[in-house]
Order: sequence, then structure tokens, then C-alpha cells
Amino acid sequence: MTPIDGSQLDLADLAARSLDELGITDAAALEAVFTRLDAGLASEVGALQDSAGTADAIEALRVRWLGRKQGIIRSITDGWLKNAPGELKRIIGQRTNALRQMAEEQIAGVAKQLQLGAIAEENSQGRQMPLPQSDWAATQNSAAQQQLSYVPSPFLDITLPGTHRPAGVRHPLRQVINDMVEIFTSLGYSVEDGPEIESTYFNFEALNIPEHHPSRDDQDTFYITPETVLRTHTSPVQIRTMEKQSPPLRIIVPGRVYRRDAPDATHSPMFHQVEGLAVDTHITFADLKGTLDYFLKSFFGLSVQTRFRPSFFPFTEPSAEVDISCLFCAQAGCRVCKGSGWIELLGCGMVDPALFNFVQYDASQYSGFAFGMGVERLAMLKYGVQDIQQFYHGDIRFLHQFR
Repeated sequence: MTPIDGSQLDLADLAARSLDELGITDAAALEAVFTRLDAGLASEVGALQDSAGTADAIEALRVRWLGRKQGIIRSITDGWLKNAPGELKRIIGQRTNALRQMAEEQIAGVAKQLQLGAIAEENSQGRQMPLPQSDWAATQNSAAQQQLSYVPSPFLDITLPGTHRPAGVRHPLRQVINDMVEIFTSLGYSVEDGPEIESTYFNFEALNIPEHHPSRDDQDTFYITPETVLRTHTSPVQIRTMEKQSPPLRIIVPGRVYRRDAPDATHSPMFHQVEGLAVDTHITFADLKGTLDYFLKSFFGLSVQTRFRPSFFPFTEPSAEVDISCLFCAQAGCRVCKGSGWIELLGCGMVDPALFNFVQYDASQYSGFAFGMGVERLAMLKYGVQDIQQFYHGDIRFLHQFR
């Protein structure tokens, strides 16, 4: 094939020819062609500046060099770089990138000069500049866009209000947990966390729950293996913390727990708990009552009354259920409190000394109390929610009420 004399071709036609057609076989010939392309670009940009070209002329120059389909640089990339021999690929890639950067910067510079000149003319004549026929500012070239974005525009009214983006809100369960954490940390408690997949030792044995206790049946607990479960309460974290720390100890443990409950208005197989533990010398049941009374009054309001009823839990002795005065009827009797004037809320008690044997605490020296409550139950009472399932559906209409 007889090589074509590239010096007689237009630059676009030159870029559209293959290296074989142009007879380019070595680095020297390739360098000569790119030198001509650099000079041609500079010449065309200079001619446009001298003639004070229009926006349409700048767009035409941009398309000629940087167009995605038929631009000169696109032709070089598709026709030369892809088919070049290995020893020339690196040179073509480097020179093409340099040529592209030069085209982006010089064309953007001309566009910026034209825009500033038009603004100056408008200010001097006191009239508004008409919009250009083609949207040359919407160039696909990233460098040109970056430079043009800093050019002041006569069409931008900075007094107009901006785009409104509404702020999000915390989920009501997260907000309740945060409120509980804030109250207890003000009393000197720290926050602990632990795994949701728990061993039966930490979930049952170390909490004085024997092997044949009803709560360990398959009907009540999600078993992963015979030795691992989805934790049924956050109490295992209390054991893990006592194994790592020596008294005095004051912690709360918020987190998700799992039980085999059929979903309904008041039950869910997954829900949230906050449990607390305090261990020190000379801790009594009076300390437990004072702590929970302070928490409930801080959370629901000073008008709330509390009462403690005897109960049983395997890991506390003595144990109690805590009720609060009905928030909805002022103890006159209603559907929520079932006419009693009281609402059952949480369980608590003094730590059974048998638990201290699992963590090497001296039961003759230390005593403590523990308590646990459901976050959903507190949230339902505080916000008047009647169906626990609404917390999990992600309905934006429901969540918007907690702004």
C-alpha cells in the first residue's frame, strides 16, 4: 500500500486515516504527526480568539476536537491506539492524553473569555444579553464544565430560595433508646453491647436458668445449633461484663432480642430491650426502687407513680414487677390499664448470689440489682401507639408523626 501524504490532509481527515495508510511505523513519524496536531489546535483556537467568535463557533470547535462520536481525539483513540503495535501504544496514549488536556483547557479559555466579554458589554450598555442559540455551557467535557461553572451568570437570581431538602428524623425506637441512655448515663451508668447470636451458657446456665426450664424449649427460643441461640434477652451481656470487670459496676445494655412469639398488636419475634445492672458493696432493694422511680419519673413525667409487686425471675432474689400509674386515665380505670389504674411495665430484683459464682464475685462482700424493660412497650405508652407492628413496617406516614 502506497502511504498517503498526511501533510495535505485536513486534521480531521488525518485522524480518521489508519497508521498503515499514513505510513507511520516508528516513533519519529508518530511524533511528527502529533506535533502537527498540536500546532493545528493552537492555530484554530487563536483564530477564534482573534475573530471574537460566537458561542456557536466555540461549540463547533469543541465538537471538532472533543466530540464523542467524530471528534479528532476520538478518531485517534479508535483508529490509532487500538490497532497500534505494542511499541507505539504507549506513545500514542501519552500524546493523545496531552492533546485532549490541551484542547479542553484552550477551548474552555475561549468560552470563558466570550462569556466575560458579553457580561461587560451588557453592564456598559444597560441591557440584558440574549441567550446563545446553542447551550455551549452544557459541554460534555469535564474540564470545560469545571471552568465555566465559576463564571458569573447574568441569568442567576441569587435572591431566589434554594431547593428545600427536609431533614430526616430518628426512628421512634431509636429516640426512646437514646432518651433511656441519657437518663441512666446521668446516674453514672455506662453502655455495653454484646453478640445477638449467643451461647446457651451465657443465655441460660450463667443466668441460673436450668436445662429443663420452659424458656429453653424450642417453642420459646430460636436455636441455631444445640449450643447457640438468638439471644432471648440482653442479660448475657451482664455476665460477659462481670467476667471482664471487677466491682463497682453500673451498666445498661440496649439491644435486639428474639423470641418465638406470633406477631400481633403487642408481640413480635424480634424486639428491643434495655437491661441494667449495678454491683457494689452495701447495695439494697431501696437503691433499686430509688433508681427505677427516678428513671420512670424522668421518662414519663413527675406525676407518674410507681409500685413494686413481688414476682419471680431465676436470676434475681427477691424479684419484683414494676407498675406505673395509668398515663391515660389518671387511675380512673380505662381499656389500657384494664380498669385497674396501673400498667405493668418491667421486671427487676436483687441479683441472686448464685450468679456471682459464675463470675468469681465474692457474694459475701458484694450485692447488686438488675432490671429489664421492653423498648417498644415504653414507646407505645409514650407516643400512644396501639400496634407494635407499626414500628417495623417503615411506613413514612407513621414515621413523619415523630418529627
